[in-house]
Amino acid sequence: MPIPARLAAVILWRTMAEQKGLLIVYTGPGKGKTTCALGTAFRAVGQGMRVLMVQFIKGSWHYGELDAAKMLGDDRFEIRPMGRGFVKVGGAPTEPEDLRLCEEAWAFGREQMAGGRYDLIVFDEINYVIGYHMLDVEKVVAALTARPEPLHVICTGRNAHPRLVEAADLVTEMREVKHPYTSGILAQRGIDY
Repeated sequence: MPIPARLAAVILWRTMAEQKGLLIVYTGPGKGKTTCALGTAFRAVGQGMRVLMVQFIKGSWHYGELDAAKMLGDDRFEIRPMGRGFVKVGGAPTEPEDLRLCEEAWAFGREQMAGGRYDLIVFDEINYVIGYHMLDVEKVVAALTARPEPLHVICTGRNAHPRLVEAADLVTEMREVKHPYTSGILAQRGIDY
C-alpha cells in the first residue's frame, strides 16, 4: 500500500530536520550556561541520544551533575572534567599545566567529534579558554564547522567570541538580573554544584 503524499512529505521533512547537527552557544554574564547545556543533554538522552560533556576548566571539585550523569548510564551520558579548576585568577598569566590540560581536552573533543559515538557533545567553558587565548578561535571554529553533519555541539561560557557566534546556529545570552551572591548567599548544594 503506497504512503499518502502528505505523510511521505512529513516523514521526509522530519528525517531532514533530524539530520542537521546544530552548533549552539550559551553565553553571557548571567548564571545558567552549563545548567542550560545539561538540560539539553538530559533531553537528548531522553530521546535515545548519546551525550558527552567535555569540561575545560572544571576538574578539581565534585559536583552533582557527575553523579546524575552516572545514574543515566555511562553509555548514554558521559561527563569528562579535564581541567584543574579556576584558571587565570585575577588576570594572572596562564600556567603551563592549564595550557597542557586545555590542549589535551580539545584534542580529545576533536577526536570524539570525528569518532561518531556521540550525538551531542558539550564543550563546557570553551568560551573562557578561547577568551584567555588558550585555544585559537579560528582552529576551534574550523573544527566545529567541519564536524560530521548529524552531530550537535554546544559551547558554553561567558564572552563567546564573535567568530563562534557567527558560526553558530543558535546563540542564547544569559543576562544576570539578580544573583544571591550579591546578598552574601553562598553557592547552594543542588543549585550551584
